Amino acid sequence: MTLLSVNLNAVAQLRNRRDLPWPSVTGLARVVLDAGASGITIHPRPDERHIRRTDVFELAALLRDEYPKAEFNIEGYPSEDFFVLVDAVNPQQVTLVPDDPAQATSDHGWDFLRDGALLTNVIQRLKAKGRRISLFCDPDAGAEGVAIAKATGADRVELYTGPYGGCYADAARGERELALLADTTAAARAIGLGVNAGHDLTLANLPAFQAAVPGVDEVSIGHGITADALLLGFAEAVRRYRSVLET
Repeated sequence: MTLLSVNLNAVAQLRNRRDLPWPSVTGLARVVLDAGASGITIHPRPDERHIRRTDVFELAALLRDEYPKAEFNIEGYPSEDFFVLVDAVNPQQVTLVPDDPAQATSDHGWDFLRDGALLTNVIQRLKAKGRRISLFCDPDAGAEGVAIAKATGADRVELYTGPYGGCYADAARGERELALLADTTAAARAIGLGVNAGHDLTLANLPAFQAAVPGVDEVSIGHGITADALLLGFAEAVRRYRSVLET
């Protein structure tokens, strides 16, 4: 079964449009966890344009005190500030992304051949206290890429599914993207790497992804589930995504 971690960045970005405390990031974390999400994902950025530093600590306290079985996944570029934040809250999973701080959103995976030495050093530093480390991974990384990822000491890769998500009007291209994702997943699983996935997955395209890419441990979904929640409510949106993931 593929687990669902709900990314709350879009909720925080909506809140930040006003100097007001709603929508509540922790309040909606409760809603999605009560509806069956397995965990919460956030990607705090230096400019705090969505998740704020205070949110990180409030969510950590919420999960520790009220949802001890839920997982906290923090994404980010391995800067010194990121190390300090991770050490302060000790999430169960850390997902490393190669983002420039000015990027609007994550839009590519690591270049494992170029960045392998950097990632090895970073992972040695972060793998304290039983943390799982996942590396953002392009869909075409293939066997060579995931082999380097494993050699860094990573536990998982997270497939960047944005190119697939962008194929909503091009079915043939979507099938090609799914084939790349399936090949990279199979290569990762063959050498003992876990596989996560995320970016632009929706209720419309998730069923085909699930059918074509077996063996994914967890999906992290934020923008799509937030858009669906505008129509369905967050609890119902989570239930519908879980229904797809559990089939």
